[in-house]
Amino acid sequence: MKIRIQYLPLLLLVFTKLSAQTEIIDTVITAKKRTMVNGEMHYNIGNGKTLVYPKPKSFSFITNLPKDAGNIGSTVFKKESVKPLAAIAVSTAALLFIDQNITDEFGKFAHNAGIDADEKNVNLLKFKMGEKEVALFRLPANINTAFYQLGQGFPSLAIGAGLYAYGKIHHDYRALSTASQLAESFILMGVGTQLVKRITGRQSPSDATNRGGNWHFFPSFSEYQNNTPLYDAFPSGHLATLMSSVTIFAENYPEKKWIRPIGYSLSGLVCLSMINNKVHWVSDYPLAIGMGLLCAKQVVKRSRKVISNTGNVKKKKGELDYTLSYINGTVAPGISYTF
Repeated sequence: MKIRIQYLPLLLLVFTKLSAQTEIIDTVITAKKRTMVNGEMHYNIGNGKTLVYPKPKSFSFITNLPKDAGNIGSTVFKKESVKPLAAIAVSTAALLFIDQNITDEFGKFAHNAGIDADEKNVNLLKFKMGEKEVALFRLPANINTAFYQLGQGFPSLAIGAGLYAYGKIHHDYRALSTASQLAESFILMGVGTQLVKRITGRQSPSDATNRGGNWHFFPSFSEYQNNTPLYDAFPSGHLATLMSSVTIFAENYPEKKWIRPIGYSLSGLVCLSMINNKVHWVSDYPLAIGMGLLCAKQVVKRSRKVISNTGNVKKKKGELDYTLSYINGTVAPGISYTF
């Protein structure tokens, strides 16, 4: 039996009931930037994403330390960590061969540019404790010291304290959580980098007895404490702490696009200042960067969730229908799909 489909070309012309109706239902996130939903604070950051923060608990930056430290340790042995670890190992190994040359050449460049390599400070609010004079505050007296002190953690803690105060005043869960994350990462980075330093025992450039510095694995506790520059170069605790802080700021405030460019630029200047004052070798940096990023990612992941606003959008099901259209004096059958 042969069937004639006389009006098949006309079927493409008869979707006369097609409409662009989209029904959005069950939407939790409103157009406001901050919304309280079921005891959690939602922040609509645009680009179809929302950050969700539970109410931060008191001293969570301490109580969460064991769990986060364990998760960081287990992450190192996961399959997805193979490539980052390989990149850190290869870059560190490659830089070991040019460590001394970079230190020497950059030292010459800084000297010719008039950048003082010595750490110099102006002590403020001084008082005597016995025979020793103690200063409550120190201000850097040259540009190299200013950048070096950026990596010592105080600026990050000061910003964290400001966020904590803001969060308390304005009942802002994100600000409170970010402050807690900074405090926790500061502790984790301090312990983590100290552990690796006391295992590797690498000489700092200022006290190196050979080109590139010697490695004295597992120095005794007393030897390390009494002659720290002989053993504490690898990795850089300053850079690890700074990278962790920048990442935490960027992850919690992703709508602030300037955080990463400025933060990473300042981190680079801190690295150069530590080469200039002979505190670190350039090969001390890859592992420090990796540790800072890993720590920050873990702390942030535990502290907040990211949801997609489009995930709450539901569309009404389409309806199929049949039509008869009158085209050029001829009745043409067709179909329509309304959604």
